Amino acid sequence: MSLPLIKSVASNRMQKKGVFRRDRVFDFLVPEAAERLDISQQVLLYLEDVNVAFDGFKAINNLNFYLDVGELRCLIGANGAGKTTMMDIITGKTRPDSGVVTFGRNVDLLELNESQIARAGIGRKFQKPTVFENLTVFENLELSMAGDKSFFRNLRAKLSTEQHDKIAHVAEMIGLPEQIAGVAGSLSHGQKQWLEIGMLLMQEPLLLLVDEPVAGMTHQEMEKTGELLTNLAGKHTVVVVEHDMEFVRSIANRVTVLHQGSVLAEGNMDDIQQNDDVRRVYLGE
Repeated sequence: MSLPLIKSVASNRMQKKGVFRRDRVFDFLVPEAAERLDISQQVLLYLEDVNVAFDGFKAINNLNFYLDVGELRCLIGANGAGKTTMMDIITGKTRPDSGVVTFGRNVDLLELNESQIARAGIGRKFQKPTVFENLTVFENLELSMAGDKSFFRNLRAKLSTEQHDKIAHVAEMIGLPEQIAGVAGSLSHGQKQWLEIGMLLMQEPLLLLVDEPVAGMTHQEMEKTGELLTNLAGKHTVVVVEHDMEFVRSIANRVTVLHQGSVLAEGNMDDIQQNDDVRRVYLGE
């Protein structure tokens, strides 16, 4: 674990000031938080010496993981390797027993709850799409838009031209411009996955965590999903958890392999497939 980062995080925890100004009523983080994020080292996410045990089972074991700004990283590993637990830790669903988890060098994620972490700029998409099926694609995107969600604000709300344009732009990005007025429940499985990604994009996240995005998709939908995710990289930082190795190869510049809660190997797909430990543990060779 890097000593400067430990000291920085420890100082934040002791002072209990954090880097965010909080809303006194809802205790949510304000959007200006992202502007204060320290990414001077071009690293967006740090996990250092992280440990989690459930009833004596070590789900995460001295995990060290670093994610660069703007990269697209694929995360692979057998069932039980720790992939879901790792994402649960990043998003505040699970608290580690020990270790450091920071967004940039200065935002201690272990001091924030799930809502605050989402407001800080981390969005997560689960494997099963969760869209509002009785609403239109436009309405799904509108409801997901970043901003003030208070009751009185929404009661008086009227979309500006800029907001309309943003919804149209995201609908174009996710390949659903022709379906924008249609009900979400009529979309195919793949289109619902894209819509949920679009709903995350409306929240303007810096980091997207995407869990098995191509499960159940047709080959054509898989290709479009790969194109969507690669286009997002750069402006956003993206972590994709996936079991389909053909899909991983098609999108990944860098792959991390988890095994028993730790990083087993890291590198490009060719390096991973030629790694003896990975072939033995994950690929079954």
